Amino acid sequence: MSAASRVLYPAFRQKIMPAEAAAALIRHGNNVGMSGFTGAGYPKAVPPALARHIERSNQDGGTFRIGVWTGASTAPELDGALAKVGGIELRLPYQSDPTCRARINAGQMDYIDIHLSHVAQFVWFGFLGKLDVAVVEVAGITEDGRLIPSSSVGNNKTWLDQADKVILEVNSWQPAAFEGMHDVYYGTERPPHRKPIPMVHPGDRIGEPYLRVDPAKVVAVVETVLPDRDTTFAAPDDNSRRIAEHILEFLGHEVGKGRLPPELLPLQSGVGNIANAVLSGLNQGPFDSLTGYTEVLQDGMLEMLKSGKLVMASATALSLSQAGMREFLGNLDFYRQRIVLRPQEISNHPEVIRRLGIIAMNGMIEADIYGNVNSTHIMGTRIMNGIGGSGDFARNAYLSIFMTPSTAKDGAISCIVPMASHVDHTEHDVQILVTEQGLADLRGLAPRQRSREIIERCAHPDYRAALHDYVARAEQAARAGHGGLHTPHILDEALSWHGRFERQGRMGN
Repeated sequence: MSAASRVLYPAFRQKIMPAEAAAALIRHGNNVGMSGFTGAGYPKAVPPALARHIERSNQDGGTFRIGVWTGASTAPELDGALAKVGGIELRLPYQSDPTCRARINAGQMDYIDIHLSHVAQFVWFGFLGKLDVAVVEVAGITEDGRLIPSSSVGNNKTWLDQADKVILEVNSWQPAAFEGMHDVYYGTERPPHRKPIPMVHPGDRIGEPYLRVDPAKVVAVVETVLPDRDTTFAAPDDNSRRIAEHILEFLGHEVGKGRLPPELLPLQSGVGNIANAVLSGLNQGPFDSLTGYTEVLQDGMLEMLKSGKLVMASATALSLSQAGMREFLGNLDFYRQRIVLRPQEISNHPEVIRRLGIIAMNGMIEADIYGNVNSTHIMGTRIMNGIGGSGDFARNAYLSIFMTPSTAKDGAISCIVPMASHVDHTEHDVQILVTEQGLADLRGLAPRQRSREIIERCAHPDYRAALHDYVARAEQAARAGHGGLHTPHILDEALSWHGRFERQGRMGN
């Protein structure tokens, strides 16, 4: 233990060991709950050590594999390292690592894509089997054994409660000033004993600033000084700026109609370049005294806090670029007064989302002419990342907005299609669709009305004629007795939409 050690609890000092020794405590077939959420707060020493151990074991003909459960995506040192050595049997609930993705789509790794609000309760209910080991990064351990969370909370409370064995990574790279910034709620119960979550404002603190752990379960403590994975955001392009402009115009219209207050309602924003462009637009826009209630706090919200447009933000994790992290660490006393980090079972809780009246803004891969959204699969079968928390928010938000450029692959593919190749968010949960072409407000519209609104306002001009032609022929077929007119489809053609354009040479390779 170094003189600057953050392991202040005497009983845990005796359990400090190298990452290799801690990794050796994980067995083949274990389900392992790892901390981490979108590249923040994940263990950085034990997973690579475990990957090396698995590689050595499997070189001798072994089949060492584990289940990996996290908060969301992590980083190459965790997902990438374990996937490359074939060490993951099952992954949940969300991933973004290219090696993981390739192995999942090749059938070499099982993957369960789960709403992020469901993970903790599924573990508590026993739906996923036994959690054998928790590997959790913390920023420090107090004299009385409480754990100071790091840059993400995610599912850590559940992992620490439910695992048989606990390995702690104490990372001194994480700022000591994180202490007091978190709000860990321990009031959740299993049915039939559940009580309402006592939150009526995004800034309400309803828990405590520390994580708890049974000292008897802690089998290893590993000290590290390693940075989080930084997130790279591209500068807003013309498409993302136009999407942002459409959303700001719409929000202003809603304020004018009296359907939103002048300070709007709490904002949720998915991760990515378009989401950051929308936040940048809000930062330059006419709305003041905004609040955020979201999963991930990224650069755009940080800039809004700095400017004063955003007065506070609640999240479960930080997801910042290098520049954003420098800004955050350099002004931590300012941000710690305005940011609350919570477990994802609270940041994504349907009851709280519905009560607070969230404005949810999330990305998508494609939407169909009736408003069904695919946010996870390419051509219906190949997983990209996962549904994440978008379903938690879309189903329960005051306003549910999905956004994407109107085309992909340099215009070769329309992101507005007759029938979505995979549906994550049904037409019942999608209120607003936005592309750089325009915004379609689907509230109060029947399916055939939605189809015309989406095509005219969101589809790229190169594809509008083909989409209108599809709708006309589908309606004609329904009138001739082939199907119904409520949601008319020509199923063989709808299901092969991309293939049709590929055959015509419109899509390229």
